Amino acid sequence: MIFDSSLITVTQLAEALKDNTIILLDCTIDKVGKSLKGKKLELIPNSLFFDIEGKLSDKRSKLPHTLIAPEVFEEEMQMLGINQESTVVVYDCWGIYSAPRAWWMFKVMGFDKVYVLNGGLPIWKKNKYPITTEYADAPARGNFKANFRGDWYADKEFILEHYKGTEIDIFDARSKGRFTGLVPEPRKGLHGGHIPHSKNIPYEVVLAGEVFANKEDIQSLFEHHNTKSSEHVFTCGSGITASIIAFASHLIGTQKIRVYDGSWAEWGIEELNLPIEK
Repeated sequence: MIFDSSLITVTQLAEALKDNTIILLDCTIDKVGKSLKGKKLELIPNSLFFDIEGKLSDKRSKLPHTLIAPEVFEEEMQMLGINQESTVVVYDCWGIYSAPRAWWMFKVMGFDKVYVLNGGLPIWKKNKYPITTEYADAPARGNFKANFRGDWYADKEFILEHYKGTEIDIFDARSKGRFTGLVPEPRKGLHGGHIPHSKNIPYEVVLAGEVFANKEDIQSLFEHHNTKSSEHVFTCGSGITASIIAFASHLIGTQKIRVYDGSWAEWGIEELNLPIEK
């Protein structure tokens, strides 16, 4: 099955779930300062767990949520029963938070049939669709193949090479206070401020509550910054909310998108003394 947009509604999902090529992934992680630990698990039926903070982050890295190697991602997706012909739908229990990170991970690993559920579990529940309290059993091992696409990925070296130029625009999804350095970073050992020449679009402004804002409003947010380049690079604190505004940029037709995987958790490290503006 192929949907006509990377962003699908709960109605579309409810109608499509009878298609056995759909793999439904709960991609929930805790928010900063907000945890679901200890709360009753609620899921859309037939969900499997896409473990961003556990199996799908590189534990050898000192940075949070670091992308794992393609061969590890391939193995984990096969264990979830994902095939090359599967349709993957990602959602989270906040509405829109970590699901776009999963979308980007599939994209950077060369898999395009991945869709974000607009509003996730909260909107599913508001529409009175059924929920369950247990994950489904994974189907038989899949044949998923990872094909790393570096043009979806940015690291520190890429930013250092390009941040002064006009060929890319860098967008920072953190709050204005953190972007300007007026609010301290939640992680210790980090400078305040932002990558020079970057632009601030706090992730909340591309949302309308638990769902994405309409395309016209998102378009105006990007146009406000007078972007001149054809390539957008997205950063935040640790690569999660950067993926929200990356997906928003994708919704309005941006073809060249990268997420800076290390984000401010790397760039802001005091010992690195990388270029910073406030």
